[in-house]
Amino acid sequence: MPKTARWAATLTLTATAVCGPLTGSALAAPEPAASGLYAPSALVLTVGHGEAAATVAPERAVTLNCAPKPSGTHPAPVDACAELRDSGGDFDALSSRAGVMCDKRYDPVVVTVHGVWQGKRVAYERLFGNECLKNSGASVLYAF
Repeated sequence: MPKTARWAATLTLTATAVCGPLTGSALAAPEPAASGLYAPSALVLTVGHGEAAATVAPERAVTLNCAPKPSGTHPAPVDACAELRDSGGDFDALSSRAGVMCDKRYDPVVVTVHGVWQGKRVAYERLFGNECLKNSGASVLYAF
């Protein structure tokens, strides 16, 4: 009998050690909102005069962090993060307002966005014909 009791105890301890972590809520995936998890969203935006970012020295740069809460050196981080969330992270969807008057003078301005948006790497460049066209956008993101 003592040998049988020893085997039973060993089998019980082994089953508990192996199967114990698999029981209960350990199998359930945590909800992102409940656990405080979030996809990182941190961007650096630059602006400079010229036709391509590769040939232009940035004149201004700002940071924009959207998770866990909007922050950074961008002048309106809350609104800029809201626009990006609403557009699904589509920078091209942030367009110009209709009816804004700008001159047709060609003095190109290039805006770049680099970093991470909701966990995905971002490298974006947008060319505007002049500063007025850049600032006329409905987007708060490019207004810095």
